[in-house]
Amino acid sequence: MTTFNNQVYEDITAEQKRTNSYASLVPGQTIVEIPSYTLECGEVLSRFPVAYKTWGRLNEEKDNVILICHALTGSSDVQDWWGPLLGTGKTFDPSRYFIICINFLGSPYGSASPVSIDKSTGKPYGPSFPLVTVKDDIGIQKLILDSLSVRSIACVIGGSMGGMLALEYSATYNKTNYVRSIIALATSARASAWCISWNETQRQCIFSDPFYDDGYYYENNGIKPDSGLSAARMAALLTYRSRNSFETRFGRKLPNKIGSEKRKRDEEEQGIRYPKTKDEENWLLHNEGSRSSRSSLNRTSSQSSINMTSKPQTYFTAQSYLRYQGNKFITRFDANCYISITRKLDTHDITRSRISVQDTVEDPLPSFLQSLQQPHLIIGIQSDGLFTYGEQQLLGENIPDSSLKKLDSPEGHDAFLLEFELINNYCLKFLQDKLPEFYDVTSGKYQPFENWTEFVDSTDNGGNSVFGEAEKNITNW
Repeated sequence: MTTFNNQVYEDITAEQKRTNSYASLVPGQTIVEIPSYTLECGEVLSRFPVAYKTWGRLNEEKDNVILICHALTGSSDVQDWWGPLLGTGKTFDPSRYFIICINFLGSPYGSASPVSIDKSTGKPYGPSFPLVTVKDDIGIQKLILDSLSVRSIACVIGGSMGGMLALEYSATYNKTNYVRSIIALATSARASAWCISWNETQRQCIFSDPFYDDGYYYENNGIKPDSGLSAARMAALLTYRSRNSFETRFGRKLPNKIGSEKRKRDEEEQGIRYPKTKDEENWLLHNEGSRSSRSSLNRTSSQSSINMTSKPQTYFTAQSYLRYQGNKFITRFDANCYISITRKLDTHDITRSRISVQDTVEDPLPSFLQSLQQPHLIIGIQSDGLFTYGEQQLLGENIPDSSLKKLDSPEGHDAFLLEFELINNYCLKFLQDKLPEFYDVTSGKYQPFENWTEFVDSTDNGGNSVFGEAEKNITNW
């Protein structure tokens, strides 16, 4: 239990893990209850949870803080999705820094979201969860940082949607000493029309699921809009990778024999039977891959009398990969949360409420970026089709004290979760240049903390992220 500014922040980790199965997926995090907060939309959240995870310890000056902002479907578990950057001598060095990642609002992994219990009703918020923004996250995270006695932040770092939070920190604490530096990867200063359109496409996938029920599916005996959420995830994956990445890894390859046999066994367990007539064959081919078709007819022990191998191939490894990822995603995420977070992403614009735009054709963003005073490291990805490299160039060309680095990775947007060595080198050099006192043993700022590893979860997931957007091996399914 922590008291700050006469408000009591109670540790409710155990309670939240009992009531929120998604929160229990994150090892070692702390969840506290915030008494109240007025959101940007004007509504007040009361007695709501916020989850976070830390590594290392705070120094005497309480300024050796690295704040990490996670991406769209990430969690506070940095070790899971950016693990190769965590360790002695790396960007996230717990022997030098107090490292913290706070789960933002709308996410199902512990902080207030549609799956959280509304204390006034005793039921999950569901679709009545209010609109939250990146600005709200900044304000609420400040409460957590204050409760931990943080006086200033050495660096805020984030990629994709996390980069949006990092830039919002830059705008919020510009011309102050609270945030000393910013690292933003594969992101933008505002959501583009392209990004908003993809978010809308994904929401429409969810809305079109017959089990969505306007978001009230929690009351539907456990039946969720899995088809819609799975389709939304598939659409998102097409923006996370590049066309060339898919073409190189998949092309028109057919599922291997082992995969086909497993698929057949899975179908048998689901009661799916093979066709016996040409009409049934055409029907099955037409609806192949549908999660909600009438293909749940009881299968008989007789084999198909139709030779399916004589038909042109319609099932490829690219489809298999997307379905695998869709099926995996619905076990760890909630559809209402996905809607809430993508709407938050749409609202992002660091000039909003800061610059009054009247009858002018001039874009106010460049001039606003030119007013930012903290040093920034901007990392863009040449093949990124979601947050295009031009958006990072805009940041690098206008923020006065900034350095722009380009990843020539073919992996698209997800390269910020895959190109660990390059990213670590860029970030580490930036920190050494901009925060030299934390690397100088004579400065008094560097206080080696030899036993930081006791705070690191020992679970090995084989390099595959549970909460991040990317997996180590795109073909590992």
